Amino acid sequence: LGIQNFSTHALTSTSIPESFWNDHYQGIFRANTLLVKLPDVAMADNLKSRFAGETKALRAIYYFNLVRLFKNVPLLLDPLTATNMYDVEQATPEAVYDQIEKDLREAIPALPASVPADTESGRLTKGAAQAMLGKVYLYRGKNVEAAAVLAQVNGTPGATNQYGNRLLTNFSDLWVVSNKFNPESLIEVSHTSAGNSDWGFWGSGRDEGNSLNVMVGPRSYSKPSESSAPDLPSGWSFNVITQDLYDAMKTDPRFGATVLDLKALKASGEADYIGGYQDTGYFLNKFVPRKEDVRTGGGAAELNYKQNSYIIRLADTYLMEAEALGSGSRAQALLDAVRSRVGLPSTPVTLSAIKNERRMELAGEGHRFFDLVRWGDAANKLGSRGFDAGVDEIFPIPTRELQGTKLKQNPGYN
Repeated sequence: LGIQNFSTHALTSTSIPESFWNDHYQGIFRANTLLVKLPDVAMADNLKSRFAGETKALRAIYYFNLVRLFKNVPLLLDPLTATNMYDVEQATPEAVYDQIEKDLREAIPALPASVPADTESGRLTKGAAQAMLGKVYLYRGKNVEAAAVLAQVNGTPGATNQYGNRLLTNFSDLWVVSNKFNPESLIEVSHTSAGNSDWGFWGSGRDEGNSLNVMVGPRSYSKPSESSAPDLPSGWSFNVITQDLYDAMKTDPRFGATVLDLKALKASGEADYIGGYQDTGYFLNKFVPRKEDVRTGGGAAELNYKQNSYIIRLADTYLMEAEALGSGSRAQALLDAVRSRVGLPSTPVTLSAIKNERRMELAGEGHRFFDLVRWGDAANKLGSRGFDAGVDEIFPIPTRELQGTKLKQNPGYN
């Protein structure tokens, strides 16, 4: 129910999955603990510096998610104890954003420009922290600062940047399960099928598989042996592609990699499935589960997909810098580079063009809702789905987190 309530903007303090709050604070607690203990560890200073930088950058990412999701959150910079955990109060969003910026600015000089692909893939780099800082600046309306730091990440549009990052030649290669930590990736969530994730600890922060795959897969999927339809395991039919997005994307070169049109395959007898909640027949092809990715070892197979998820990739930072610049030859070149990669011609750079490009390029990757909110477009775009302006821009704080504490529920929620 909680997951369905996201799509209808009907979340309550009891239906919102608690992990959206407590998983982030679990990470923050670990980060705070490490930062307290690290100075006394017998370790080379350069390693201490790097670990501190990685930890501050991670803490910044956790707080950035929290302040966007809930807005009014506690700002904890020391580990909580049993004696003070109930006395915590919420900070202002501005104070949280200030700390996020501080953590990232301190992390950047301590992080390496690149990491060895064979031994350290997934660890944070200087470019990763700069990309996140640029995003934070953009969300705060600090466009000059955002453009400056994102330019360091992006380099010459369409070329390889100073850290070795570049746009992949083929958009569809971004969604090949084995193509982890590719040159376009700046920050991504690591998943493995070898963690034996199971129902007993799913959602606790200990499960290492990617649950997104099974969530967006079609329910009770099947196909005739002679069919050319994709060979997929069944899923749960959450987060289906809307008719509106289908109509907007159907002539875009990224359509095939983004949208799996089971409606058409079912109509032609090539495949079958059972429609789930809000079924449209269109599924998120970027993350639908694949038979070759199904875990055959321990744990629950549906909880052990290994496809990684991007937090920030280079096409995203191109479009963010173009938005921060607003106009001019560099903004135009950044927009053109994203479009050229998929064979689209140049179009004049405007905020409207950038908004549309973000929708097409990043569909299904977790950016759209936050983009609509920060642009002030959410009420217009999501009103037909139940969005209540002045309330649904942020989520309700889970009831359990309020009980016996000084925390106050967000406005508009009980």
